[in-house]
Amino acid sequence: MIFGNRGRERFRAAVAGFEAAVRERDTDRSEHEFQEMYRHFQEAGEQGIAQAAPRLAALLTEVPPGPRGTIAVVVGACVERGADPAACAPHVFEGLAETLAGVQEFSERWSATRGGDHPDPEEEPAPDVFDRVGPRAALSWLTLPQWEMASVAMLNHAAVRTALDDDRRTELFRALRAAEEASGHDFKCLAHALLVLDDEPLVVLHRPTGTGYALRMSGLGDNFQLHTLLADVLVGGGHVPGRAPSAEEAAVCRDQPGQVHTTGSFNLVTPTGEWVWNEGTPSDIPLVDGVRLLVLDPPPYERSRPAGRFFPHMTGALVLERVLAPEEAGHLLAGCVTKDS
Repeated sequence: MIFGNRGRERFRAAVAGFEAAVRERDTDRSEHEFQEMYRHFQEAGEQGIAQAAPRLAALLTEVPPGPRGTIAVVVGACVERGADPAACAPHVFEGLAETLAGVQEFSERWSATRGGDHPDPEEEPAPDVFDRVGPRAALSWLTLPQWEMASVAMLNHAAVRTALDDDRRTELFRALRAAEEASGHDFKCLAHALLVLDDEPLVVLHRPTGTGYALRMSGLGDNFQLHTLLADVLVGGGHVPGRAPSAEEAAVCRDQPGQVHTTGSFNLVTPTGEWVWNEGTPSDIPLVDGVRLLVLDPPPYERSRPAGRFFPHMTGALVLERVLAPEEAGHLLAGCVTKDS
C-alpha cells in the first residue's frame, strides 16, 4: 500500500509537472515529466486518472504538434480507465478536426510533389517526407492513427456520441473519408464510430411471415452485431421461426467481453431489394418516411462467423417496442421489392 500511494503521488506530480512545462515551453522538462507519467500510469488511482484526463485534454492545443497525438492517446487511455469522457471529448475532437485538415493539406502537397503511395503512418517516415509537404502536414498524416485511437475512446460512450453535433459529426466523417480516398489507407474504426446510431428507431419486416416490428437500437458498431441481436429479439422472442442465438452469443453483442461462434439467421435487405452487408453499419439501412426500414429474407446459404462487438468497449442495445398490426406490416411489405443477389 505504501508503494501504491507513492506511485499515485508520483503520477499526480508528473501530470502537474508536465502541464507546467508545456505552458512554459520547456521541452526537456516536458519530455521528462511525460516519461514519469508513462512510468506511473498503471499505478495511478481512480481519482488521479479522473483528475488528469480533463487537464491533459485541455492542454492539447498547447502541446507541440509532434507529441500532441500521443497526449491525446493518454487522454483516451484515462477515459478507458474511468475518466469522464464528456469533459475530454470536445478537446479531442478539436484536435482531430485540425489533424484532418492537415491531412488534406498533406495529400494535396504529396500529389503536387511527384505523388506515389502515401507513406504508412504507422512506420518510420522516409527522410524526404517532411521536405516534400512541410512539418505541419507531415505530422498531421503521421499522427492520424493516434487521433483515431483517442477519438474512438471518446465515441465508445453514448453520452459523447449524443452530445456531438450532427453537423460536426458529418464534417469529421467527410474529412476522414476524403483522407481515406486520397491516401488509400483505411481508418475503419474511426469511420464506424462516427456512424454509430443511438436511440434510433428501426422498423423490421420479416418477409416469410409477413410480420413487422418496431425496434430501437443504440451503440451497434456493425451489422454483424445488429444481425445477431435481431435474431435474439425476434427468433429468441418467439416472433419468427429460425435459429435463435444462444444467451452467450447475444450477451457478447450487448455488453459482455469476447466473441463466440454463431450462424446467421437472415438475409438483411433494403426495401428496394439490395443486400445490407453485415460488414457495414446500421447507418446503411435506408430511411423511409424518416424511419430506417429493413427487410429480413431467409439466408441464401449458411453463414458462420464470430458473434461479438466491433467496439469491445461500446455497449450495444436493440429493444422491441411493439409488433406492427398485420395491416401495417402488409402495407409496408407491399412497397418492398425482391431482387436476385
